[in-house]
Amino acid sequence: MKKQFILLALVSVIGFQSNAQIADKAVDISPLLIGEVFPNILLKSQDASEHFTLNILSKKPTIILFYRGGWCPYCNAHLAEIQEAESEILELGYQIVAISPDTPENLKITDNKNKINYGLYSDSDGELIKAVGIAFKSPEKYGKMLSVKSGGLNEGFLPVPAVFIVDTSGKILFEYINPDYKTRLSASLLIAVLKNLGIKK
Repeated sequence: MKKQFILLALVSVIGFQSNAQIADKAVDISPLLIGEVFPNILLKSQDASEHFTLNILSKKPTIILFYRGGWCPYCNAHLAEIQEAESEILELGYQIVAISPDTPENLKITDNKNKINYGLYSDSDGELIKAVGIAFKSPEKYGKMLSVKSGGLNEGFLPVPAVFIVDTSGKILFEYINPDYKTRLSASLLIAVLKNLGIKK
């Protein structure tokens, strides 16, 4: 059963190029693979305090949600759906964090809109998004808006929405990455994956 979930997770286009780059299109990304370790990059929380990735992940096995921004209705719907499953996710021994190019100020807007309990983090310059290998060039029509939402740090990229499950060392245990931003990993399937992984609390 675990193999089936892993196969489902790898809906993304897998490549072997350097990950610290911006792909031309969403289908051209080269994400980190299962078994690889997340890079240790500085992020900002809603209060603008700085946190290294691996410090965040060291607290508990973690579900990492990469989303395009609080301006995206599909992202907001997914964040809210995962929020509804939070109690069961916590009971299974995991924490949830969500990362986008939004500024800390815009994270607060997303939090208030969706009543999010879990941690939201800002990667405005896309350093982590690029290092994970899920960044691609955004359509030109988004350029000005992305610059505003990122405090002028986003020079025209978007993350392909993604879900990673990592252990406390940052090693990737599962990933779901779909270039079609309208298609997201459901909360029910995420719960099934977590149970299948069988991490002990």
